[in-house]
Amino acid sequence: MLTNNKDRNKLKIINDPVYGFIAISDELIFDLIEHRYFQRLRRISQTALTSNVYPGAHHTRFHHAIGAMHLTKNAIEVLKFKGHDITDDEELGALIAILLHDMGHGPYSHALEHSIIPSVSHEEISVKFMEKLNIEFDGRLSLAIEIFRNSYKKKFLHQLISSQLDMDRLDYLNRDSFYSGVVEGAINSKRLITMLNVANDNLAIEDKGIYSVEKFLVARRLMYWQVYLHKTVIVSEALLTRSVLRAKKLRNQRFDLFASSALKYFLERDWSLEGFNDKDLEMFSKLDDYDVFGAIKEWTNHEDKILSDLSTRLVDRKLFKIQLGDKIIDSKIVDDLKNKVAMLFNISYEEAENYVIQGKVQNNAYRKDHDSIFLLKKNGDVQDIAFSPDQQSVSAISEAMKKYYLIYPRELE
Repeated sequence: MLTNNKDRNKLKIINDPVYGFIAISDELIFDLIEHRYFQRLRRISQTALTSNVYPGAHHTRFHHAIGAMHLTKNAIEVLKFKGHDITDDEELGALIAILLHDMGHGPYSHALEHSIIPSVSHEEISVKFMEKLNIEFDGRLSLAIEIFRNSYKKKFLHQLISSQLDMDRLDYLNRDSFYSGVVEGAINSKRLITMLNVANDNLAIEDKGIYSVEKFLVARRLMYWQVYLHKTVIVSEALLTRSVLRAKKLRNQRFDLFASSALKYFLERDWSLEGFNDKDLEMFSKLDDYDVFGAIKEWTNHEDKILSDLSTRLVDRKLFKIQLGDKIIDSKIVDDLKNKVAMLFNISYEEAENYVIQGKVQNNAYRKDHDSIFLLKKNGDVQDIAFSPDQQSVSAISEAMKKYYLIYPRELE
């Protein structure tokens, strides 16, 4: 006998390896988690190809979204305890906003964000999903959308979701540290949340939590260099991007190309935000890591030798060489490498761009020119943490660090 969905027990507990038991205490949140749009996040990797370096890093956006929601609930409870007025509807809106904040991520998260749909950000697609769900759920997501867009009157609720000390960052640092095994990324999220307060409608940290914030910023800086911007990760994601872009070019030239219906749909088109319609969103909801890597495995046998070679290297983890340094790569060096690649692989100079890749990575642990992390003094004064006289280290790590890379086949060594 089939059970009516309305009769189901929707008050569930999820066993999370980072935080322990997480309670799903609202039926609307349960229904959103059960929705196929959200279930898709089980098939979107949180850290793209970081597992090429750290084998345990196979966790997904699904893990992260639920963890971030859990931290947001804890933060709201702290703020309520300290006397700040947050209604039940506002709390639910904030929890839904953080739960759905990453729904717009495409396959391999940030790695392919500007390749498959180059002109539309994942945040913009997340809003599209929320608006679609809002229709399906009879307008019950309206407040969540306002909070997510930062158009709601209480700005600190948006800052819980998107700021330089938001619950998104608190979760992904601890979660990515846990799954990668890089202990330097672990932070004391409980203490940071306990020290949260609100001043002048801005999220603030009480001054006795200042060293926990410093540890958080240092951990973020270290995680970027050791995990997200590890040189092998940069190479892996460059190969992934080049493979997809090569496939997109071949498809536009009418080459026969194996791909799922969802992947083929996006390989054949370019988009702008204004032109992103309901059909595009529906096809995007069917696109995930499995589509891309399944295609790449098949592309190893493609007649186009460049696509076949790039895909084979990625599948077999036979990665390119990378040079990473503080100075801009001399254009003559790049030009010389392209000529050598063209001769070695018997391809044109233009096609050698698939094998000689240059770029820049940047690490900003804290941006003084962005939304600030405010320090709330005992006397009620509020100050940007970077300008605190006791926090010269925060001011120092707020300087952007740039590194330039050059990637090319190991055969040229």
